[in-house]
Amino acid sequence: MTDAALYFTGPETVEVREATVGSPAADELLVDTRASAISAGTELLVYRDQVPTELPADETLDALDGDLSYPLRYGYAASGVVREVGGDVDPSWVGRSVFSFVPHQTRFRATPDSVVALPPGTTPAAGSLLPSVETATNIVLDAAPRIGERVVVFGAGVIGLCVTRLLAAFPLESLVVVDPLERRRALAATLGADRTATPDELAATASADAPPGVDDADIAIELSGQPSALDEAIGAVGYDARVVVGSWYGTKREPIDLGGRFHRDRIDIVSSQVSTISPELRGRWDRDRRMDAALDRLDWIPADELITHRIPFERAAEAYELLDSAPDAAVQVIFEYE
Repeated sequence: MTDAALYFTGPETVEVREATVGSPAADELLVDTRASAISAGTELLVYRDQVPTELPADETLDALDGDLSYPLRYGYAASGVVREVGGDVDPSWVGRSVFSFVPHQTRFRATPDSVVALPPGTTPAAGSLLPSVETATNIVLDAAPRIGERVVVFGAGVIGLCVTRLLAAFPLESLVVVDPLERRRALAATLGADRTATPDELAATASADAPPGVDDADIAIELSGQPSALDEAIGAVGYDARVVVGSWYGTKREPIDLGGRFHRDRIDIVSSQVSTISPELRGRWDRDRRMDAALDRLDWIPADELITHRIPFERAAEAYELLDSAPDAAVQVIFEYE
């Protein structure tokens, strides 16, 4: 069997290249990849050359190393089935479905402690969404919603939709999702949003026709990937509110108005990044506990509704072209492997 891996080789250019995986070492598993999910946020920044070149790859993921300059392998959402184990590994691992934070490739080697055993019956496609659910779990932990609060989520991509589903389980006064695309707003409503709005409707908040619940919010969560939405999030919250920024903007820049009510209303801006746990939570939470929480809620997410495109791995370039040129046509795109 010839193995292959995806490489980002230049701006808006990817290649599937032959790779050598080899047999597992004594303490390793050999996993056949069945599905891997594309992050329409982070990976499109890499694809478009919109990441700072001096920035190292996420050091918390062992499969990623070096900086984010071309050529590079990237990706962190692969699920598959264990084909073979090394001599020191329990043979009961063979045939088990697992998830791992590895780049897109047909097979990979990993130690048992670096993979997540998926619940029985979990499809490979659903398993590839686990990082999105973990990221959403981290964002909700950072947002710390309280009973009776009003929450506005900006952006109904996959992360925004997962956050919406988790927040819908809280006893909030209202949960509003803002996104320009009708398809995504409809999904947000299905996943528990009380109301949805377009950015234009949000801008009309002061009018009598504005949808309720999109101003004077207690929490705004910015997940659109657009820096300009941070300004909208600040405008949507009230006194002593908090804005949680889960987007990574890369090199994208927009002017943000911090000269108006931001200071007088004592609005807090909180960064949320899945690589680390908030210092305020580390006494009780670690990455294992957060992953367990995400795994317990993986079946809350309707994978078949979020996954709009399943593309064979050998046609990887089509997936990025689709996400780059027609974001309104796709929500979650995954690679499928023979």
